[in-house]
Amino acid sequence: MSRRIVLSVTAGVVVLGGAGAFALAYAGDQQSPVLTHSTARYTAPDGDRDGSLTFTTDVTASSDVKSVKVLAWPAHSSFAKKGLTAKDMAAAESAVCKPSVGDTERCTYKVTITRADTDGSPRGLWHVAVLATAEDGGTTLDTKTADFTVM
Repeated sequence: MSRRIVLSVTAGVVVLGGAGAFALAYAGDQQSPVLTHSTARYTAPDGDRDGSLTFTTDVTASSDVKSVKVLAWPAHSSFAKKGLTAKDMAAAESAVCKPSVGDTERCTYKVTITRADTDGSPRGLWHVAVLATAEDGGTTLDTKTADFTVM
């Protein structure tokens, strides 16, 4: 093998190795979003008045918040037995997020609850699951970020 080919191969390995190290370093900088101050407020329908579920959380992500999915689920359900996954959250509804302070966004999910909704729903403890995704791809899944009770 000529000396030029050996030098070219060595240089290529160094460049590719450097690119790989950079990619690993960048991937190492990826941080999962952080959820704080999560609250759920449930109001049951009363007479002719609809009820509601309002969930609010602060999401901090250094690369901005891409999406926040929210799912309310009864404590005595199949999710309690098998565990809730990010895949289960794919079809969940999105919260509306607005900038708050620094890298933090205040995210709110609100849904109207009708008498028909409560007639077919389990009573007792419910959990709110959240899947937060940052622009850099980092994710956080909290399956019990807040609780509420359906009477």
